[in-house]
Amino acid sequence: MYYPKMNQYRQDFSRVMTVTGNARLLFEPDKVSIQLEIMTENKQVSQAQQENARKMNQVIQSLLQLGILRGNIQTTGYNINPIYDYIDGKQQFKGYRVSNTITVQITSIDQAGEIIDVAVQNGVNQVSNIQFSIEDKQIAYQQALSAALKNAIAEAQIIAETLNVNFDPIPIKIVEETSETPPSFKTFATMESNVTTPIEPGQIVVSASVKTQFQY
Repeated sequence: MYYPKMNQYRQDFSRVMTVTGNARLLFEPDKVSIQLEIMTENKQVSQAQQENARKMNQVIQSLLQLGILRGNIQTTGYNINPIYDYIDGKQQFKGYRVSNTITVQITSIDQAGEIIDVAVQNGVNQVSNIQFSIEDKQIAYQQALSAALKNAIAEAQIIAETLNVNFDPIPIKIVEETSETPPSFKTFATMESNVTTPIEPGQIVVSASVKTQFQY
């Protein structure tokens, strides 16, 4: 009796496998935003406001002298709040606190420490956070998305080889799953006046994930 030679792999592609591909790429940040805040207190709200405005104008002028464009300096917060002391369990009015916050955005990462030092020297008394990011997030994400798809194809290839079956490397379905790029926050330590505050940007992680289906 004659038995025809069987192929090593099935060729009918009648089955479907679902594979998830993931990628996490590292990028050097090329943009940084810094929040600078001035808080002033006085029994008279107008006095607290005037002192705050004087200091903030001084800070802004010092930043402009560093070459920061005015369009990259934005007011992001302004608050006036009453202040109370508690003496023997009783609330006593102390005055007013005025806070004014600006956000400075620059693409010269190396200048971040100098900006903080100059701002503090001119009246800033709180730095809220330093956020590093990527200027063109879309290009970075597209690279991660491409890597995620390649990862899915490689995973499908391994599964097919393990099952000893053939598969079509062209996916019949691709679903892009939501992925966020978390911002990179850094803190800083106050240094001696003759030393620039050290700021380390680190790297930004850009993630992407796809759910794919292949015939085999």
